[in-house]
Amino acid sequence: MIETVIAFSRYFIALLFGAAVAVSFAGMARTRRNYLALGCFTVILFMLQIASLRLWGMEKTIKLYPLLSHLPVTVFIVLYLKRSWLISLTCMFVSFLCCQPPRWIGTVAGEVFHSVSMNHVGYNVGAIVMYYFLQKYVVKSSRHLMERSVRSNLLFGAMPAFYYLFDYGATVYTDFMYSGARAAVQFMPFVTSAFYFVFVLLYYAETQKQTSIQRERDMLDTQLRQAQTEFASLRQMQQNAASYRHDMRHHFTLLQGLASKEHLDELKKYLLTAQYDIDAITPIRFCENETVNLILSAFTAKAKQSGVLLTIDAKLPDFLPFSDTELCSLLSNALENAIQASEQLPDSNKRVIMLRMFSKNNKLCIDIRNNYQTEPIFHKGFPVSKEQGHGFGTKNMAYIVEKHGGICRFSVKNGWFIFQATT
Repeated sequence: MIETVIAFSRYFIALLFGAAVAVSFAGMARTRRNYLALGCFTVILFMLQIASLRLWGMEKTIKLYPLLSHLPVTVFIVLYLKRSWLISLTCMFVSFLCCQPPRWIGTVAGEVFHSVSMNHVGYNVGAIVMYYFLQKYVVKSSRHLMERSVRSNLLFGAMPAFYYLFDYGATVYTDFMYSGARAAVQFMPFVTSAFYFVFVLLYYAETQKQTSIQRERDMLDTQLRQAQTEFASLRQMQQNAASYRHDMRHHFTLLQGLASKEHLDELKKYLLTAQYDIDAITPIRFCENETVNLILSAFTAKAKQSGVLLTIDAKLPDFLPFSDTELCSLLSNALENAIQASEQLPDSNKRVIMLRMFSKNNKLCIDIRNNYQTEPIFHKGFPVSKEQGHGFGTKNMAYIVEKHGGICRFSVKNGWFIFQATT
């Protein structure tokens, strides 16, 4: 009687362990509701297996086990946890692979004590220890790997899936593994080694790709923060201009005092100083949009300092689809690149940047073009910079435009480098 109870406990623990590991890798939250659902689901599967044992016996039940356990667990993850079929199948294959250490521990215990019951007890103890180990050290990182991308999921699940197919094909549905053939004995070590090296190489490539993507995101975030800082400076310049206008009456009082005393030299000197201060802090008005006026005013001054002629034709409404920081980042990157390219031209007459911004059919259109000294190199539609850490500005520009459902293009024509965007 005791041996029967131990045997049935082993079958229930095996089912519960496999299901619990699978849903853990699938990311099931540790809530009372989820535990109750998993427990009821496991009991139903166990009752189906008991019925199968009574109807068809152990040998037939083992062959039907994928239909009695593995497929239902996969469907449970898909329907209850709302995970994709790929992730659900991977979780099931991985849980099957995780069942092998407890199975081996049980086999060793049975051989040492020459007892089938000790085999079952060893399996139960091994399953508990294995579950604790997986929860503490493996599940979280493995789940992150599966969710990173389809490629990562396939790389992670390839070996467990192959082992699952081999185990059932070579030990359950055929006796290939126990035939004693040398090829059968050496097959799994060979495949394990091959999968290991393939996994390392492919996973390294995938990791490098993900690292590169993350580095680009970090650079874009940095540029956006720089745009926010720059726009804050432009705002401060506007506030200074407003403050200067507010204090204008004090300047007039001082000017009247100098004029009444006929201090003409001091009067001229003060007027020149006041005019210089006003020019330095007053944004040039290009259009009805306040943000664009601030940005273009700043870059007009930068272009002038660099000996570059910046011509601007901006006919815009007061409202634009971009936020202030996005607009600042978009125009700043474009004009900064254009000024840097123009500065390299030895002929000062060719240092020209032409900017057009206008609204057409309720869409914002931007056209910025400049001459260049060195022919740009393009990769996947983006100009490539040979300098380390550069080239993220154009990607940031494209990201901002595409974020709002627009399109942009970089091209060259008749000696002009052209950036065009519509959104």
